[in-house]
Amino acid sequence: MANHSTIDNRRIGIVGAGAWGTALACVMAQHTTGEAAPPLMLWAHEEETAQAINADRQNPVFLPNVDLPPNIKATTQLAELAECTIVLLVVPAQFLRPVLAELAELLADNAMLVLCAKGIERGKLNFMSQLAADYVDESRIAVLSGPSFAADVARDLPTAVTLAAHDMAIAETLAARLGTAHFRPYAANDVIGAEIGGAIKNVLAIACGIVIGRGLGESARAAITARGFVEMTRLGEALGARRDTLAGLSGLGDLILTCASPTSRNFSLGVELGKGRAMADILATRQSVSEGAMSAEAVQALAARHALDMPICAAVDTILAGRSTVDEAIAALLARPLTRE
Repeated sequence: MANHSTIDNRRIGIVGAGAWGTALACVMAQHTTGEAAPPLMLWAHEEETAQAINADRQNPVFLPNVDLPPNIKATTQLAELAECTIVLLVVPAQFLRPVLAELAELLADNAMLVLCAKGIERGKLNFMSQLAADYVDESRIAVLSGPSFAADVARDLPTAVTLAAHDMAIAETLAARLGTAHFRPYAANDVIGAEIGGAIKNVLAIACGIVIGRGLGESARAAITARGFVEMTRLGEALGARRDTLAGLSGLGDLILTCASPTSRNFSLGVELGKGRAMADILATRQSVSEGAMSAEAVQALAARHALDMPICAAVDTILAGRSTVDEAIAALLARPLTRE
């Protein structure tokens, strides 16, 4: 069982040096200043990424044009994070399991895991907290999610997120330990609720991108966002999430940001699909993961498991899987009977 009274003295590490992991490293490095302080450890999958961070203070592939703090040390060896007792896991959802299986063997029994990837494990249909529970006790698991673009966070622009743990006291202490003047975690104890918004909003952002790429207008995007939130709420409540969590930063807040900005990888993917580009061609030009493309099938499978009507998410899944064209999916949505709100 984690002891929240000792969390503020713990050493922080980051696993995953993509855009979001690097941005979080910039924030967490503010907690490890001073000549005697250990460096902020950042694990990178790619050797060239680790070398660029250590030699040039840059991550040109995943987070270009951002100068990284000098006290970040990148490594490709998970064993170098063994002494960290708060570890932020920022590995994409579909690749988290093997990394966590190795990491869990290295960490101390009281180390806290803060899950920062948004998505659903394909096949098993696990959210990240459910996946992590296969390796550590749930008292050691927390989730960080909310409306946050990596470039904004790396540049220390004001950002508010949800930090959820099963024990509210642990969530509050972690929020205080990880927060800064401009990075503000709000504590919660609805772990699954904090995760659902982050996973489904990526699928809905693809739908909004398709709307804009197809030239269907801002009114249509607003309708997709609002009705998409209804779908998020349906699934969330079926899985035990609270309405206030879904209407908060990690749900509605993240949905608004991701569905309204071309900075979103998922939204921009949808725009290209709406313009008629093939999925394979779009992904071939991208270094980073568009998690909604990985989660759409899992979201639809969860909806089917709980007998839920989620037509927007279903339409995105049919497009990504090649079972319908963009125009066919749009026509099917518009042909649905009128109903009560």
